[in-house]
Amino acid sequence: MKKSETSNRSLQSNWQLRDSPTYGKIVITIGQMIMENSENLGVDIRKLQKTEEAEKCARLMAGSEPWITLRRTYDNSLKMLRDPSREVYLAVVNDEIVGFIVLIMSGALVGYIQTVAVMPEWRDKGIGSRLLEFAEDKIFAKAPNVFLCVSSFNKKAQGLYQRLGYEVIGELKDYIVPGHSEILLRKSVAPLTEFKRMS
Repeated sequence: MKKSETSNRSLQSNWQLRDSPTYGKIVITIGQMIMENSENLGVDIRKLQKTEEAEKCARLMAGSEPWITLRRTYDNSLKMLRDPSREVYLAVVNDEIVGFIVLIMSGALVGYIQTVAVMPEWRDKGIGSRLLEFAEDKIFAKAPNVFLCVSSFNKKAQGLYQRLGYEVIGELKDYIVPGHSEILLRKSVAPLTEFKRMS
């Protein structure tokens, strides 16, 4: 079974899959918002290339949660996005940046997703899930684990990661700001000793 099939099966156990004449297959919850399938939106994912793209992503982080609570400034965000040790990928629809993801593929936690962000007007349309799927495919080709942290106050993101199969492996209390923890999550396909890297 492919990993994406496992993810879809996990989602279907928590959500209902329905047909929509406008969007094709969509995932919904009873009495809550509709989440469109990002594939039907024509989402392309590509590497961040231009200064203005990094600036737009930095503005998103500095102006929205959870980064406001985490005191992430525009300058801090831009510095992180320009850091050559990070891989930054954009989700794009019709040449418009709708979200981005930041990966760290070296160091103690190889396959660490540092940031997932979606523009406010594009949230709840499956963009974040699509970015995560892209990152998982990239990471699992080289390493058996995907790691990420989620803030203790970010309940919506915690729910998404749980639905996608991430497990809590630790808590870093007062790690970034006082009064809030960063929860370390992992998704794994094999132990390190049994993992075979794709060539």
